[in-house]
Amino acid sequence: MLFLEITQGLAAGRTFELPGDAVTIGRAPSNDVVLEDSHVSGEHARIVLEGDRAVLVDLRSTNGTTAVRGGERVTLGPDRPTFDLASGDLVELGSGEGVAVLRVRLAEDAEEAHVVSMRRLDELEPAAAKLERDPSILSALYAAQKRIGGATDLDRVLVEIADATLFLVPQATHVTVVLRDDDGGNDTASSVFVPVMTRVRLPGGQSGPPTGPVPIARSVYRKVVKERAAVLAADAPSEVAQTESIMGASIRSTIGVPLWKGEEILGVLQVDNRNAPAMLNAADVERLLVLAANASLAVANARLIKRLVSAEERLQKENTFLKGREEKRRGGGKQVEIIGKSDAMRRVITQLDKVVDTRVTVLIEGETGTGKELIAAAVHYRSRRRDKLFVAQNCAALAESLLESELFGHKKGSFTGAIEEKKGLFEIADGGTLFLDEITETPLSLQSKLLRALQEGEIRPVGATQPRNVNVRIVAATNRNLEDEVAKGRFREDLYYRLKVFPLRLPPLRERRDDIVELAGAFLVRYSDEIGKPVGGFTQQAMELMTAYDWPGNVRELQNEVQRLVIQLEPGAFATPELLSPRIRQVEGVVTRAGVTKGTLREMMDSVEKFLLIESLRAHGNNKTNSAKTLGITREGLHKKLRQFGI
Repeated sequence: MLFLEITQGLAAGRTFELPGDAVTIGRAPSNDVVLEDSHVSGEHARIVLEGDRAVLVDLRSTNGTTAVRGGERVTLGPDRPTFDLASGDLVELGSGEGVAVLRVRLAEDAEEAHVVSMRRLDELEPAAAKLERDPSILSALYAAQKRIGGATDLDRVLVEIADATLFLVPQATHVTVVLRDDDGGNDTASSVFVPVMTRVRLPGGQSGPPTGPVPIARSVYRKVVKERAAVLAADAPSEVAQTESIMGASIRSTIGVPLWKGEEILGVLQVDNRNAPAMLNAADVERLLVLAANASLAVANARLIKRLVSAEERLQKENTFLKGREEKRRGGGKQVEIIGKSDAMRRVITQLDKVVDTRVTVLIEGETGTGKELIAAAVHYRSRRRDKLFVAQNCAALAESLLESELFGHKKGSFTGAIEEKKGLFEIADGGTLFLDEITETPLSLQSKLLRALQEGEIRPVGATQPRNVNVRIVAATNRNLEDEVAKGRFREDLYYRLKVFPLRLPPLRERRDDIVELAGAFLVRYSDEIGKPVGGFTQQAMELMTAYDWPGNVRELQNEVQRLVIQLEPGAFATPELLSPRIRQVEGVVTRAGVTKGTLREMMDSVEKFLLIESLRAHGNNKTNSAKTLGITREGLHKKLRQFGI
């Protein structure tokens, strides 16, 4: 028995006598001990009685929970979530002047049942065989078990079990189902058992809910759990000690039957007779044991279904949140739009459409800023996996130990700081797509785990002993030459061949100058809307300079340049050459020297490009190989352009 005396706070002077196995303390009316002090959280703390122990647990309160024994103070938190209480200990809820203080006193529970008969679980078979000789009982059991088996919702299952019990035991007046708290895990010895539902026999003989609180003898179901047996206590006031709960409940006889699954006790079915003339007997125990065998399975299944439904709802909310955040980041959840109508980009999109609905690993190669993550997202959102998650990770952003945990997850306690189990990105992206950017930055020690994940679809979290299977589409990206990385021993050759099944090369912006006008216009609209500032656009001279510039930072550099322009521009104004960055204006002299005449943008660009080709050949003594290298194109590409301009 637990006694709590309030020594400080608004309820100072009150004493609570608490017979339950789990006692909650807080400001909310649903608590067993309600304290209205402002520093007390709605659900502040819990005290759990486990055999001879009383364990104090902080329920993540706002102002904290502290246990005081003698001169020692222990504040509960992530590093010390529980504290074993003893008589005389103080519990402080909150801090400062608003703290509420409770003194703890533990008293021996006098409720110790005097058992009339006991039937252990291993004796269930003989009990069932004995009932086979009574067809009427078998028929009633079959009907009851059919109704119980047809229910899936836990509350409905418990009602059917209680009603079947009252039907099978005509002398019973009350039935209470006691279940083990789900937080107790599989260890029955340290679990908390709590009454969850009571049904009574109504005046007309049918069963129904009670009209008020129903006290229950805890000694009976504790005996059932401890002995792993069905317990019969007949004529309770004389056979069972004169305890407050037995006398207060007017229980004339009681039966406790375990609900079990293998070696695990799930709960107790407690049946009482609270009318003076009638008594329960050993035959009733036999019936209830057989009923409990099927009822136990129904309870276990209903609780499992409940947990699975809760887990599914939680995962669905998590999935919806992550997808919403990703879609918002990509612009309102629309299909990923690839801007560009140049020949180079048309070839990329054609290749992309061929691979989206396969399981083939895609390797995207290209310079920094060419839009590799955008293409990876297009692979996902154009595929049948679009309803699942697209998850991206830059492999260069984390240290080796952190990257392994981020990708594959870890078990609680697997390393310092692993205070809870964590899912890796492979599990989070299960069914969807995982984009690994800067794949060449992955440490060699981690590349073997990546290879197994790609080949077998198996991952093993850090600290785990068993692998897990995942179905993830991998899209990788790099701005380096993978063949060179393999030759230098910085990248595994087997992983290289596994990744480069379907390579996509993204052209740099200087190879797709036809797209600069469209890209700049799209970025102008986006940032104008974001900032809330209408702008006129680009002047012809500004666009000529932007188109002539080589953009070493590619699309990302162009995007940043346009964003800076929108910030500088006055509402409704046009972007003029003097507002461009100095590095872009450097080509202004080239345009002048090229003698560009007014005409279409294509004609003027051709004039500038022809001038640059001639200047490069002149600078290198007509050496086409060196000219092509300086211009950043292949020798074949240079020959093509020379033929195009008749040079």
